[in-house]
Amino acid sequence: MTSTDLPGGAGEDYAHADEHRPLGGYAALTGAFAAALGAAAAELRRSGRELPERLAAQDLLLAGVATHKISRLVAKDKVTSFLRAPFTEFQEKSGHGELEERARGRGLRHATGELLVCPYCLAQWVSAGFALGYVRAPRTTRLVAGMFTIYAISDALQRAYAAAEDAA
Repeated sequence: MTSTDLPGGAGEDYAHADEHRPLGGYAALTGAFAAALGAAAAELRRSGRELPERLAAQDLLLAGVATHKISRLVAKDKVTSFLRAPFTEFQEKSGHGELEERARGRGLRHATGELLVCPYCLAQWVSAGFALGYVRAPRTTRLVAGMFTIYAISDALQRAYAAAEDAA
């Protein structure tokens, strides 16, 4: 039997047989994202801060690399598994310090688990934080983005070094 967590059976034809899709949970997470983004934008407006006409290319690059690293750190890193544990189930080790997990539960819990194990999905949340940070506290935001960009570069170098050792 297919199921979703939308009220009144809405979306019942959406899922494949024997598969639960937490569409209501997805809607709740989307609503939370939109509400948080709207509240942050309203706070920026009340504070009188001007939105930049555009972000500088170096800020985009810095935040892009940092977003990648933070999203992957939250979604895959062994050390951050305690954050995901209430919503996920361990599957296997999957690489250098990373884990594969799958969402568990139903409804919002399952949707949250899917969000937390997906670096691509988390990137939207992280990048929004960086974009707002560049307006609210640009120096601090650049420092944090720089730190995680350095971490990402170091990680790439560690993997290149390991690959070179394996090839030798």
